[in-house]
Amino acid sequence: MVFLRGSLGLITVCLSLIGSVASKAETPPGEAQRRDAQEIQALIDAAPEGGLVTPPAGHYHGRISITKPLILDGQGTVSIDGGGVGTVVHVKTNGATVRGLTLSGTGNDHNDEDSGIQVRGNNNIIKDNILTDVLFGIDLNQSDSNIVRRNTISSKDEDLGLRGDPIRLWYSSHNKVEQNTIDKARDFVLWYSKQNTIADNVVTNGRYGLHFMFSANNIIERNKFMHNSVGISSMYGEGDVFRNNVISHAVGSTGVCISMKEASGIVIENNDIVYCAVGIFLDVSPFQPDTVNLILNNRIAYHDTAISFLSDWKGNIFKGNRIQGNMTDVAVNGGGSAKRNDWDGNFWDSYEGFDRNGDGVGDLPYRPFNYAGRVWMESPNTRFFKGTVILEVLDFLDRLAPFSEPELLLEDPHPKILKGQGSMTLAGVQGAAPPPGRKPPLSLSSTPEAPR
Repeated sequence: MVFLRGSLGLITVCLSLIGSVASKAETPPGEAQRRDAQEIQALIDAAPEGGLVTPPAGHYHGRISITKPLILDGQGTVSIDGGGVGTVVHVKTNGATVRGLTLSGTGNDHNDEDSGIQVRGNNNIIKDNILTDVLFGIDLNQSDSNIVRRNTISSKDEDLGLRGDPIRLWYSSHNKVEQNTIDKARDFVLWYSKQNTIADNVVTNGRYGLHFMFSANNIIERNKFMHNSVGISSMYGEGDVFRNNVISHAVGSTGVCISMKEASGIVIENNDIVYCAVGIFLDVSPFQPDTVNLILNNRIAYHDTAISFLSDWKGNIFKGNRIQGNMTDVAVNGGGSAKRNDWDGNFWDSYEGFDRNGDGVGDLPYRPFNYAGRVWMESPNTRFFKGTVILEVLDFLDRLAPFSEPELLLEDPHPKILKGQGSMTLAGVQGAAPPPGRKPPLSLSSTPEAPR
């Protein structure tokens, strides 16, 4: 009996050890490194100002706060899950750096702006982080002269309007937002913010690729805004510059590449604006007296309507643009014309004139007319039938024998003639020689680069 009991005890111990080993073997990768985020908070609290904090590799749960200037470096091996509550990382100081972290699991409160990283300070650096399953991504509020660089951000798996903003600047100026990759979030936002640089970012599958409101003198260059509902929207802004960007494939029948509402002193130059329902939409822009908007040397191609005015407005200068492959080049939705704007030296693939002296300029002005048959411009309900056989026949008959005196839509006195260029394809959008003075366009398939 004693021997039997001893044998049973030994067998029990052995089974227990085997079970323990099996349990460890079945532990999902990374679970052995599961930690409490308060471990990181303790390291932050103990570090001196200007110190370097490098937490042990692992998957942490909780939230942390940085209230003094230091460097928090996850080295690409530290992830923090907020557990679906609040903001994961608060930066409430000046001169801190947060880098190399993977952040996820924010709360869902839009009022509190639950974010992967909230910045409430100046001269901070937020770079090389991965943010997934976050409501808001990186939120700057009354924060100036920060750098947000090389972060990868995606929002929660919600309907488009319920997602948060991947990068949000609110009353924040002189910041640099560079080389970030954003996908499946809501709106990249700059509100009441000025003199920021937005460069070399890629923004896809959102609502507004970039949305300005009451902002001024920002530089937006070398970005890609693709497959968003609206590429760039400028509302009540002034002095912003959009140059060398790719804005393409705005989603749906109402998708707009660039929209301007009461925006003044805007410069739009050297951009590839392609494959949207509307290329550029102008609503009472410019708005401020004695200001003009400059639309220069852009490729505006393959849209339903290349340039659309909400009404007969003035104050825009269109020069050196390449307007091609569109169903309609220029439309004035409220009736009237676009001739109060300055049109000069643009290439129009619908131009039917000649260049007998070979100077690259058409012998006669480009003078398109607005015919009564284009009822969809004045009657929005008929726009559903735009492009159908019946309206195309009506437009043809109106050109052949106008029902009424057609109205001159615009006049370009020096239309460009591109030698050796017929109707261009997408390959032309990516690789054709640019107009004089224009930088080569960005490729639609590669990520723009900038200095580190």
